[in-house]
Order: sequence, then structure tokens, then C-alpha cells
Amino acid sequence: MDINLSQCFIAVDDHETAVPFYRDVLGLEVRGDVGFEGMRWVTLGSPAQPDVDIVLEPPVANQNASSADREAMAELLAKGLLRGVIFSTDDCDATFERIRAAGGDVLQEPIDQPYGVRDCAFRDPAGNMIRFHQPRKR
Repeated sequence: MDINLSQCFIAVDDHETAVPFYRDVLGLEVRGDVGFEGMRWVTLGSPAQPDVDIVLEPPVANQNASSADREAMAELLAKGLLRGVIFSTDDCDATFERIRAAGGDVLQEPIDQPYGVRDCAFRDPAGNMIRFHQPRKR
């Protein structure tokens, strides 16, 4: 039995600023854009991974959520406390320079981690931490 990743979700508070970051800066392709009951989901993915989708969704994708829950999620997102994703790259330093040159919000410059990768980190326009790692050559 095979189990494969199909989709992952990233909460964003403004699709109009998030989509250009993921599409134009990171180079992901837009695969879908759906609105429903005042909410929006944009599906993106890497051309190198056609079976894996990243979905940019509202912080609370439930129309029945209470205003207190909506406020709590908005505060967590604004603080950068929701989890983003980790991308792999074959050249962490070049990826870092490309994203920084495009105006990416740098959280961590490339460094060798003790757990066997070289990585760097940025914030997306919604405040999510987005990491890029490259396995270290032995």
C-alpha cells in the first residue's frame, strides 16, 4: 500500500499578495482558483511535482466559525505562529539569493544545520515561515 502526499494547506489573509509571492517569487504554477461563500482557495504547485498541491486558504475556512475563533486565527497568523511548509532545493544559497532579490522577508540566511541540511527561511506575505533546505553533501 502506497501513501503519498496530495495536498497541504497554508493560511493566508490576502490572496492578492500571497499568490504573486508563491507564483512569481517561488515559481509555483497556479492550478486552480475557487471561491465559495465569500472565501477563496488558490491551488499552486511545482511543475516538478505535478501530484502535490499547495492550497492557499483563508485562516478559518469554515463559514460557521465564531467571530472569536476568526479573531484568534487572525492573531496567530499575524504573529507567524501557524506552520508553513518546507521546500527542498538543490541549491539553498542560490534559492536564498533569488528570493531575497525579489524582496522576500528574510528570517534566516543559509546555514548548515546539525541535522544534516543547509537551510534558510523567509516569511510569506501573510507571515507564515517558509523554509528551503538542501541535504548536505557528505
